[in-house]
Amino acid sequence: MSDRRRQLPSVDAIARQIEGYPHALVVAETRRLLASWRKSDTVPEDAVAAVRDALAELKRPSLRNVINATGVVLHTNLGRAPLASVEALDAYSNLEYDLSSGKRGKRDVHLSALLDRLLGVPAIAVNNNAAAVYLVLNELAAGQEVIVSRGQLIEIGDGFRIPDIMQRAGVVLKEVGATNRTHLADYETSITERTRLLLIVHPSNFRIQGFCGQPSREEIVALGRKRGIPVYEDLGSGCLVDLKPYDIDEPLVQDCVGAGMDLVSFSGDKLMGGPQAGIIAGRPDLVTRLRRNPMFRALRLDKLILQQLEATLRAVLFEDWEQLPALRMIRQTAAEIQARATAMAAQIPNASIAPGQSVMGGGSTPEQTLPTSLVLLEGPAVTLQKKLRSYNPPVIARIEDNRVVLDLRTVLPSQEATVIAAVRASTCEPAAPSPA
Repeated sequence: MSDRRRQLPSVDAIARQIEGYPHALVVAETRRLLASWRKSDTVPEDAVAAVRDALAELKRPSLRNVINATGVVLHTNLGRAPLASVEALDAYSNLEYDLSSGKRGKRDVHLSALLDRLLGVPAIAVNNNAAAVYLVLNELAAGQEVIVSRGQLIEIGDGFRIPDIMQRAGVVLKEVGATNRTHLADYETSITERTRLLLIVHPSNFRIQGFCGQPSREEIVALGRKRGIPVYEDLGSGCLVDLKPYDIDEPLVQDCVGAGMDLVSFSGDKLMGGPQAGIIAGRPDLVTRLRRNPMFRALRLDKLILQQLEATLRAVLFEDWEQLPALRMIRQTAAEIQARATAMAAQIPNASIAPGQSVMGGGSTPEQTLPTSLVLLEGPAVTLQKKLRSYNPPVIARIEDNRVVLDLRTVLPSQEATVIAAVRASTCEPAAPSPA
């Protein structure tokens, strides 16, 4: 053992010098750090200061705001869709209380009217789209067969695979067709007395090109009607707003419902621009069954998510796009971003601008990009990127061609001054004085 490790003070000697925290916590943290230092070659010069720093870090919130300058609109690691500004409910709320009757109510009521007007069919919400898929499969086909095209047995982020969730839901997977081509006859000849559901999975995060094909929704729906089997589509991204004018081609949930789908499900925190949630909509009798499934209670939404989702749906219904940051970012024109990038580059020494491409991210719209303008920064790329990440609030940028670039599509206008200050601080340039 090195001399420095032998000279480490005792737990009591350190704890007596630290105030402002619960004594039991100070003692526990001191013991934890001393044990770590005694096993390590790295021992702090000032053990008391090191413990005090560790306690301060423990007290500081881990989840905090960051500035997304990557140009990835639905950045999975940054919480996907940036949330609308909603003042969180404090104290009590009418979560499950009917103010008219004075009796117990249902938390669904806060969303049901909005979803019904947006989609034209009843709908419920659970905590994410994976939960929605699980609930539908478990309720409608537990112990029985579900038919799905082999080309739709997808994997999304963090190893979530359709075959795995089907197994956990207790259904029997019946693959049909080939990886690149599936015909309607493949579905029809595979139906047996055990078939309870025809499943369509929208490939949100990949594209198959070349010699490929799938039956249309309408064809599969017609087959389901003919054989008396419900048809369910997992839409993934959940697009409620036509984004084709902005070169984003994703199926609208409303169109899928209109095509006769018995059930659809989709995410709340992707192209809908809201919080993490999974929405299931469709035939009234099937939605009622899902609501009565015991797992629905386990998968239901917390009141804070419910409040955020309600605000999101209301903004979509009233086409109040300015209230939804994700849709506002998508709708920005290349000219608007170029003007913002030019103005920012003029305030950063040695910065320049260049054309680039923003992406949707979040497992949405693969191979579809949005034209943008990038602010190019001078300096060692990896070092500069790390310094920007260490700023308060952190500025998350990306590296292209060994240079740090800022894409203002995903930077709110109100954040631009902070980004400039972060770049100046990271390149040792003093911030310009604020105008009087």
